[in-house]
Amino acid sequence: MSQTGKTWQTIDVIVSSAASEAVAYGLMEAGALGTELQECDGRGVRVTGYLDTPIDLAQVSLALTRALRIYDLIPSSIIELKVSEVADRDWLTEWKKHWQPVEIGGRFVIAPPWSEIADARDRIVIRIEPGMAFGTGTHETTRLCLKAIGKYFHGGSFLDVGTGTGILAIAAAKLFSGARVEAYDTDAEVIEIARENARLNSVAERITFRTGSVDEQTQSADLVCANLTAPVIVDFLPLLIGATCGRLLLSGVLDSQLEWVQLRLQELGLTTFELEKEGEWIALVI
Repeated sequence: MSQTGKTWQTIDVIVSSAASEAVAYGLMEAGALGTELQECDGRGVRVTGYLDTPIDLAQVSLALTRALRIYDLIPSSIIELKVSEVADRDWLTEWKKHWQPVEIGGRFVIAPPWSEIADARDRIVIRIEPGMAFGTGTHETTRLCLKAIGKYFHGGSFLDVGTGTGILAIAAAKLFSGARVEAYDTDAEVIEIARENARLNSVAERITFRTGSVDEQTQSADLVCANLTAPVIVDFLPLLIGATCGRLLLSGVLDSQLEWVQLRLQELGLTTFELEKEGEWIALVI
């Protein structure tokens, strides 16, 4: 994969930990071909974006501002921003070095295709190919969803709204081979990534992927999972509730946004729900 003499443009953004996913998303929107997250000595998280074209700082700043707004975060979440160049490396080798299998909730093991798992015992192994979509099992919101799926999904039907890499739909399909599993995302390229991951896990024929989102015609499901952002969840709550005939799982909510989401739920007549928390992130099961 290495190309002799090639250099990459990099953008290093130091942010508060709560803003790391938003900034990674913003860098991808600005043209980054990949991102890397590292803890930054108590200052927050360093998010590095890699581009193979010259960096337009105005475009990057606009993309980051939009991303922070989508995640309901303030511009001061960005502590520092720096642009530099690095020599080309074998990025696949770097992935293999840093991304190891992750066990979640005692039920699932999330692993890259190249890793060897000697003893999976009764756990379900989900292989995810690194790609330009979120959901490799390492983020708190994904882990919260997988734990809830392991606890609350007992077969029947499952709907994954905002599927990303397809990891949650794949988990549901592997848990119950006879379940009706559907996965939506508004980005057609993301849907193709999710389909490829489903093929990698031999469950492509069990999942119906759609480009789009929930609407009044969406067939209801026993468990609806919406791993989105608080603003999107608040806007879509009536449709998400309408698509649910069992439990609704909401994730992607920061603890600072919980009261806002709770108020919207109460306005819609929902006052009973369970909360699960990891770090600054919260999942609600209704």
